[in-house]
Amino acid sequence: ATSSLDRFLMVWKLKTQCRAYKFVGHVEAVTSVQFSPDGQLLASASQDRTVRLWIPCIHGESSVLKGHTASIRSVSFSHDGHFLVSASNDKSIKIWSVRRQHLLFSLFQHTHWVRCAKFSPDGRLVASCSEDKSVKLWDTRNKTCIDSFLDYGGFANFVDFNPSGTCIASAGSNHTVKLWDIRMNKLLQHYKVHRAGVNCVSFHPSGNYLITASTDGTLKILDLLEGRLIYTLHGHKGPVLSVAFSKGGEKFASGGADAQVLLWKTNFDSFDYKEVLKHHIRRTHIDDPPHLLDIYPRSPHLHGEKLQSVEVNPTFDVTNTQTLDPPVIEISSSSSLSTPDDVSSGDLQYPPSSVLATSSKRKSENESESAVHNVDKQTGISPSLGNALEHIVEQLDVLTLTISILEQRLTLTEDKLKECLENQQKMLHQGRQEE
Repeated sequence: ATSSLDRFLMVWKLKTQCRAYKFVGHVEAVTSVQFSPDGQLLASASQDRTVRLWIPCIHGESSVLKGHTASIRSVSFSHDGHFLVSASNDKSIKIWSVRRQHLLFSLFQHTHWVRCAKFSPDGRLVASCSEDKSVKLWDTRNKTCIDSFLDYGGFANFVDFNPSGTCIASAGSNHTVKLWDIRMNKLLQHYKVHRAGVNCVSFHPSGNYLITASTDGTLKILDLLEGRLIYTLHGHKGPVLSVAFSKGGEKFASGGADAQVLLWKTNFDSFDYKEVLKHHIRRTHIDDPPHLLDIYPRSPHLHGEKLQSVEVNPTFDVTNTQTLDPPVIEISSSSSLSTPDDVSSGDLQYPPSSVLATSSKRKSENESESAVHNVDKQTGISPSLGNALEHIVEQLDVLTLTISILEQRLTLTEDKLKECLENQQKMLHQGRQEE
C-alpha cells in the first residue's frame, strides 16, 4: 500500500497482472499508510487531521478517527494489531483502540512538531521523534516519558525499533543514521553515509541489516553486524521519501518525490531467510536479552562516507520490469466499518469481474480496443475529455511536487536561521563574559 500528496491511497496487487486500487476518502495529502499485522485492516494518516481505518476491499469501508488539531505525520499499528499510534504537528502522540475505534490517551512533552511514532515489538513502549531535536521513549502503561535521546546536530525525521526491541534507529535531517541501545541509554552506531537528510529507515526482519532512504536520491544498505555500508542503490529521480522491507525480508519497496514506487529484490544476503527468522525468533523469546556484542560490531561507531559500497543503478544493472499504466480501480469511502472482527480481505484478492477495469495491455490490438471501449462506456466520459482531465491531473501532480520541494527547502532555511541565531547568542554571551 502507498500514500501520496494526491490525497489517495493505492493498494497494489502485484501477483500475475499488476493492478492498482485507489482508495478515496481523505481531503488532503495522505502522509502515512500501514497494513495491520494480519493484513485485514489498513490505517492511513493525512494532513486533513484524521486517521482512517480501511477494510481493504472493493467496498471502500472506512472509519474516521478524529482527535488531532493539526496535520498528522505518521500512523502505525502495534505488533498485535490492537492499537494505533499517531504523531502530529500539534506536538502530541495519540494512542487509539482499533477494536473500539476511539482515542485512548495522548502523550505530551515534545515542544515541536512530532514527525514519527512507533510501537516496540512487545507493545510496552513507544518511540517518537520531533523537530525539537529529541527522540523520546514512552511507557504505554504509565503514560509517561521514560527516556530522551538528544541530537543537537538536527532533528530526526523517522524512528523505529529493531525486531528484538533492544535498540532504536533514527533517521536524521543532518544526513546521519543513529542506533541507540535503549537498555543502556547509549549510542551504538553512528552512520554518515548520505549527502542529504535521511527520511526513512527499515530493519531487515533478521535485525542484521538496515536500509535507509534519503533526499540525496539514494538508498543505502547497512550491515549492522560489521558496522559498514555495503550497497548504494540508485533509481529514483529525486528525494527518496520512504522505504520498507516486506514481512519476510525477501523484498523491499521505496517511494520517492518522483511519484514512483520501486520494488526491489533482497539478494545481498546468501542466508535462507526462513532459517534466519526461526533463529531470530528463538533468540528474542528467551528470558535474557542477547549480548550486545552478539548483534553489534566491535569497531568504532562513526562510519563516514569514505566507506566503499557496491553501486546499483537499475537503469544499467537491472532489467526494467515496470508495468506501464496499470489499470486503476477507484474505491470511494463508504459507510464506516463496524468491528474489525468481521474483516475479510478476500474481496480485494478476487474482486468481481464487473468492477475491475480491463487491462490496458492485451495479446491483440482488438482486445485492447475492446477494453478501452468498455472503460469509456462504464465511466461515461468521452476519450477527448478523459485525455484533457488526465493532462490536468498530471499538471496538478507537478505543482504538488514543486510545493513539496519548496516546503523542504523552507524547512532547511528555517533550520539554518535557527543555527545562525543560536551561534549569534553564544557569541554575545561569550563577549559579555570576556568583558
